[in-house]
Amino acid sequence: QAQARESGGGLVQAGGSLRLSCAPYGRVYAVGWFRQPPGKEREFVAAISGNGGLILYADAVQGRFSISRDSADNTVYLQLNSLKPDDTAVYFCAARAALDRRTASDKRTYSHWGQGTQVTVSS
Repeated sequence: QAQARESGGGLVQAGGSLRLSCAPYGRVYAVGWFRQPPGKEREFVAAISGNGGLILYADAVQGRFSISRDSADNTVYLQLNSLKPDDTAVYFCAARAALDRRTASDKRTYSHWGQGTQVTVSS
């Protein structure tokens, strides 16, 4: 069964940048990024459809984060810019067959979750 493999996390100062990668699943899926801050629920960050035609962001990251995918190998990236301490979390990617605006932020509609990658932003 396909499973995500996230990478690219680390420790960065506020205002810095990181690029996270979600390893290819072996077939084209819509992919969502979620994050789980310490002691909090997992929350939606961004999602991209299989062909890249639909991209969605959570309000908290709009304008600072950018999701993209490499059509050559289906790796999905999440570029994190202007990072804030509140962005500190474990970041996960997950897959679903198709993406729609109504349910894109619902983590229950995704599968093939990985172990996540830690992002820590210091003030």
